[in-house]
Amino acid sequence: MKKKTSFLLWLLAFVLTVFLAVYQRMSGPTYPLRGRQAIAGTEVKYKLYRSWTSYGSLPVRLQAKAGGLRVRLHHRRFPFIPDENWTVMDMKNKDGVFEGAVPGQPAAGKVAYKVELQTNGESSWLNRGLPVVARFKGAVPTWLLIAHVLFMFAGLLLAFRTGLGALFKDDRWLRLVSWTLGVTAVGGLILGPLVQKYAFGAYWTGFPLGGDLTDSKTLFAVLFWLAAYFLRKKSRWWTVGATMLMVAVYLIPHSILGSELDYKTGKLGTSKLVDD
Repeated sequence: MKKKTSFLLWLLAFVLTVFLAVYQRMSGPTYPLRGRQAIAGTEVKYKLYRSWTSYGSLPVRLQAKAGGLRVRLHHRRFPFIPDENWTVMDMKNKDGVFEGAVPGQPAAGKVAYKVELQTNGESSWLNRGLPVVARFKGAVPTWLLIAHVLFMFAGLLLAFRTGLGALFKDDRWLRLVSWTLGVTAVGGLILGPLVQKYAFGAYWTGFPLGGDLTDSKTLFAVLFWLAAYFLRKKSRWWTVGATMLMVAVYLIPHSILGSELDYKTGKLGTSKLVDD
């Protein structure tokens, strides 16, 4: 295949990788919830965290310039425990910036919280009154987290390039299969469990040991690339299929069905698909 065509395939693979990387960054239940909301004739700006370091107080801040505004923070442990009521506290106003904090929790512990704004005897709620669920996690070494992310997205880039090569019959895809398999396996099955151990105290909570979807989908992606490696000379469609599966894996938001502390038993479990 001509060098120009090969370059174009790498460029297309890079663009597709960036697209999925941005999607992963914006989706999922752990990224901050940002927004603006008009309340009592003023604009309220907020950024509500959905992930925080274990045992550290999770800050809750919003900006609102309205006079006579009272802001209250409601929080309780999640999943909800029967007979455990919402804890309510006033948020302090510092020049139009209201500040409060949710008490820190152990690794994989969750807290649901919501913000109430009162003016002229009437109450309004941020995010339509829907609670924000924040999960706490242990501190992960920066070098390990960076290495994990780089390997995972390098594997995705290689998967796109390998699949495009197989689709357009570029002979390079035969050797790129092994690179895709190796990089994805290191990122997902070696570095990934190390990150999981630091964050939640367990190396693996996916299939067959548990229901963690992030672990499980990574395992199946690696197994499919392993099959594509051994069958690559019989049919290029195994490689194309492995690439499509890789895309499907990254389209599933990160941390869905992730690790969750059961406050009743004190054991690590898996969250439900929908927080309620």
